[in-house]
Amino acid sequence: GELALLYNAPRAASVESRDKCVVWKLDRATFSHIVKDAAVKRRAEYVQFLRSVELLQSMEEHERQKVAEVVKSESFPAGTNIISEGDAGDRAFFLEEGTASAMKAGEKVMGYNKGDYFGELALLNDAPRAATVQAESDVVCVSVDRLSFKRLLGPLEKLLKGRAAQYSQATSA
Repeated sequence: GELALLYNAPRAASVESRDKCVVWKLDRATFSHIVKDAAVKRRAEYVQFLRSVELLQSMEEHERQKVAEVVKSESFPAGTNIISEGDAGDRAFFLEEGTASAMKAGEKVMGYNKGDYFGELALLNDAPRAATVQAESDVVCVSVDRLSFKRLLGPLEKLLKGRAAQYSQATSA
């Protein structure tokens, strides 16, 4: 019944118990309050993390809050490829926990720690992924999709292109 409560709509189905059970009931106002509190808390945590990302420190607080509204948290176990070289790029990542490394032709070309970001080159250049990024430890990232990236991080394009030049130097050395 949570969809009916969220969207103020009629229930889409009925539920019948096959066995004896205990059912908890929430009214719409309480449910809405719980959901909104959780969303506000999650957004505040994202904003706090985004403040620690060097690239985003030049943004105004309200701009960071807009980014926090669109990011999604994703977890990757150690050894997992987060992105793969040659794949189409649909989102950029900010490393929230753990460590990762960029690999080209099986060789490590760059390391990533908390607050670092990757995957932006494919979005900036509308090109396939330039490298594979693999989780070295268990990793938590927040990701931003292509459309939100262009809309919200567009003003940082000059900084991002400067970072792209650093990538080129690292991969050609």
